[in-house]
Amino acid sequence: MNTVLAAEAGSTTARNLTITLFLVFVAITLAITVWASRQTKTATDFYAGGRSFSGFQNGMAIGGDYMSAASFLGIAGIIALYGYDGFLYSIGFLVAWLVALLLVAELLRNSGRYTMADVLAFRMRQRPVRTAAAVSTITVSIFYLLAQMVGAGALVALLLGIKPGTTFLGMDADTAKAATIFLVGALMIIYVTVGGMKGTTYVQIVKAFLLMTGAIVMTLLVLAKYKFNLSSLLGDAADASGKGAAFLEPGLRYGVETQGDALKTFYSKMDLLSLGIALVLGTAGLPHILIRFYTVPTAKAARKSVLWAIGIIGTFYLLTLALGFGAAALVGGKAITAQDKAGNTAAPQLAEALGKDFFGGNLGGATLLAIIAAVAFATILAVVAGLTLASSSSLAHDFYANVLKNGQASERQEVTVARISALVIGLVAIVLSIFAQSLNVAFLVALAFAVAASGNLPAILYSLFWKRFNTSGAVWAIYGGLLAAVVLVFFSPVVSGAPTAMFPEHDWHWFPLSNPGIISIPFGFLCGWIGTLLSKEHDEEKYAELEVRSLTGAGAH
Repeated sequence: MNTVLAAEAGSTTARNLTITLFLVFVAITLAITVWASRQTKTATDFYAGGRSFSGFQNGMAIGGDYMSAASFLGIAGIIALYGYDGFLYSIGFLVAWLVALLLVAELLRNSGRYTMADVLAFRMRQRPVRTAAAVSTITVSIFYLLAQMVGAGALVALLLGIKPGTTFLGMDADTAKAATIFLVGALMIIYVTVGGMKGTTYVQIVKAFLLMTGAIVMTLLVLAKYKFNLSSLLGDAADASGKGAAFLEPGLRYGVETQGDALKTFYSKMDLLSLGIALVLGTAGLPHILIRFYTVPTAKAARKSVLWAIGIIGTFYLLTLALGFGAAALVGGKAITAQDKAGNTAAPQLAEALGKDFFGGNLGGATLLAIIAAVAFATILAVVAGLTLASSSSLAHDFYANVLKNGQASERQEVTVARISALVIGLVAIVLSIFAQSLNVAFLVALAFAVAASGNLPAILYSLFWKRFNTSGAVWAIYGGLLAAVVLVFFSPVVSGAPTAMFPEHDWHWFPLSNPGIISIPFGFLCGWIGTLLSKEHDEEKYAELEVRSLTGAGAH
């Protein structure tokens, strides 16, 4: 009886503490946002933070944008449930930075102004290219937003102790998750509409610091628990997973060998390859990462910010290994899936277990859980603000100012439209997220990466490196890659026909892979190539000007 009372007291303390910490973080970030709004006077301030951030600050902010709820909650969860196969996400996300650094960061900073489309439209007809870029940016951002909001719903259910069948403030588990998603959506709309890029960047920096600190503390506690003996940590993780030695070997989730079914085995191996390609190529096409390169004053600072980001992000992904295997060993696969089928709550559950071990009983567990959960909330809020800013900037700057108004819109009109767009995109993301709650968040982000690599990346690379490339090629590449990725996802086991699908009770899937990258990315490049050859449009002078500008920064804004 006493233990039950102590457990209840612990969970109530955790609940109150988490809510308090979360409110403190929200209050601090809203204060930053209001302060930033007073510094935001021009369109450059709203879209690019006045290009006033140093390489280190921007590196921290890129880290904040990139180390999303998917990284913290999703990857730790996938490693905790699938061991070695979950680790592939960490590697893929990290290696992707080399593509961004070597091929995109500096050239993009030199050639563009506010959005990805500025580079594409430089030597092409404005209207069709900017329209396509706006459509692509919004599609990728919404996929990515889904992942963050789903993570928020899962986290709140854990914190408030809401399991299927229980209630909180008269709400059942599903209603409480939906209410959380709505709250996160409302906050992100406020950050973007009030603070613009300046406010969003400072929120990212604060969040990156908090997330790194939280991950380092938890990793040290996991290692201390095992006296820094990795072998016994991995052994315990394999035992507690219920899968034995297979947990530490490839083949639990991807590349699964199905006896007597060669086709199924082949599809599983292709899925692994598809995921790897999407993760490695996706970063260089993500709109909310690309616009970060415009917030620094010089190309040198853009390079420096990517180097800082690689250091911060690389360290973080190494830490996710300890968090994932630590959760498998100390919480166990059954307890993780009992709370959240997709494993999104493994890291906070690990925090609770470590708190109980190191800081005494339920109160210690409740306290560490509350701190880590508040950090995860901070993560979600910061990333959704960055995504919303990228898509609203594209709608206002590319579509409204340059397509509808033909470049005649005033800066004030443009920023007003960007704020209205943020509201609309936020509402769409809230509604869609409520339907996507059964999916693992790292997995949802991998889909966003596939869509970005299929539509945006071919157009960006062709534009920067192929002299013959033209308007027709850019439009074909973006729409072709985007359409291929979205259609294949819609007809894949992610949406229907599987127990973990978005609509598990229906089945209209015919595409066998969960990630479309292996088909849609080459298709995007092929469309760009065919589209270019079908059009006679050709402007070598403009390409030469873009080449000089992208390599030297001459004439850059």
